[in-house]
Amino acid sequence: MKKLTKDVEKIMEERFGKDSLIALATTENGVPYVRTVNGYYDSGAFYVLTHELSNKIKQIEKNPVVAISGEWFTAHGTGSSLGWFCRKENELIASKMKTVFAEWIDNGHNNFDDENTCILRIELTDGVLFSHGTRYDIDFTSKY
Repeated sequence: MKKLTKDVEKIMEERFGKDSLIALATTENGVPYVRTVNGYYDSGAFYVLTHELSNKIKQIEKNPVVAISGEWFTAHGTGSSLGWFCRKENELIASKMKTVFAEWIDNGHNNFDDENTCILRIELTDGVLFSHGTRYDIDFTSKY
């Protein structure tokens, strides 16, 4: 496994630095659960707008080890809730998410007055990325 390089980071940003559908896997009592979510990649992590009382957050609270899969990419990581979307501490990433998810974020489905509307952060640990016939085995904990 090789450390995250600038070239691989560029591929990740081009492919996932926008509104991207990814599969997110969690576990509960040894049983896997997979769902498709809208994710956004930024600097070694994916960000997902969700609800604090959702099953995915409840499962991550019990076991933060997760797996994700996207276009020619699969990875492991650690999930954690950053709390309420509108918290001052979330201002920078929330602003990026509003831009990236602009097409649907204000469609009435999300209630930003509800403090349970939260940001899920998936800090990547390792992954495999395929691009133009090349396989990259990536250690996300070790950057260029």
